[in-house]
Amino acid sequence: MGRGARGRRAATTMALLAATVTAALAAGCTSGGAPGDDGRGAAKQSKQGESTTGPSALAVKIDNAASARPHTGVDAADVVYAEQVEGGLSRLMAVYATRLPKTVGPVRSARESDLELLRQFDRPTLAFSGAQSKLLPLIDEAPLRAETPGSAADAYFRDSGKPAPHNLYLRPERIAPEAPGQAALTTGFRYGPAPAGGTATDSRTVRYPAARFTFTWSDSRDRWLVGMDGSPATTADGGRTAAATVVVQYVKVRESAFRDFLGNNTPYTETVGSGRATVLRDGRAWDVNWKREKAADGTSFTTGDGTPVNFAKGQVWVVFARTP
Repeated sequence: MGRGARGRRAATTMALLAATVTAALAAGCTSGGAPGDDGRGAAKQSKQGESTTGPSALAVKIDNAASARPHTGVDAADVVYAEQVEGGLSRLMAVYATRLPKTVGPVRSARESDLELLRQFDRPTLAFSGAQSKLLPLIDEAPLRAETPGSAADAYFRDSGKPAPHNLYLRPERIAPEAPGQAALTTGFRYGPAPAGGTATDSRTVRYPAARFTFTWSDSRDRWLVGMDGSPATTADGGRTAAATVVVQYVKVRESAFRDFLGNNTPYTETVGSGRATVLRDGRAWDVNWKREKAADGTSFTTGDGTPVNFAKGQVWVVFARTP
């Protein structure tokens, strides 16, 4: 064989080898070797395989330090999630779909757990004041629309009546011109008549290391009145914060890869999986099971025999508590 033929054959072999290596690397980036679904995956796809483009829910991270209260606009939310953050304190996430208030706040920073929790919605808008620098790339990769004072300056303002950083507020209409409607609440929640049974309950308290929530039944309001850290929770106009349904959802709370500026680890609240929960409605309590198989799924709540549990019509509070 001539030198030219051998050269051509060697070049061909090297090209095939390079193609094989490239294909193997590409496969490795998308195969089972990748980490599990932690909320940062690709956007949810429709049945036709196209990305969802309809109206999406608005989620706002709410400061829940004592200096941040009373809250503004939280009473208009369809769902309010409460989670533990650094130092055993608490923070809220208010989700809006059926109506938008003029103002919401005070607004605070996002957490890693938010990405998993928000995957149940179709490309939601997340309004927050910022996040740790190492977390920002994960938020950018998540299938959501992030809106901060840096990206939507005209949507935020500071209230001189409160000290910073507890005084940042959002005008929702500046980033969401209209409420997307009930269909955007892809939480898996069901609404309707109460299940059979239940135990008459006057109040229920959920404790974090440095915070607590108390829900007290009011016959006259037909609602659970919300208390925070031993004081009644009120709105900025003096009204009492109240929920139609309260869910105490027992979940795994573990350490994350992030810490605050004081070195405290940020808890990661796992909302995918299964476990126990207590549902409060109509002055009664039901011990139920919860299940969420994938981050893109909503959460189902069922009785011991598998019967779906309906919530009362109105605002739902979900308080994530550490599994005993």
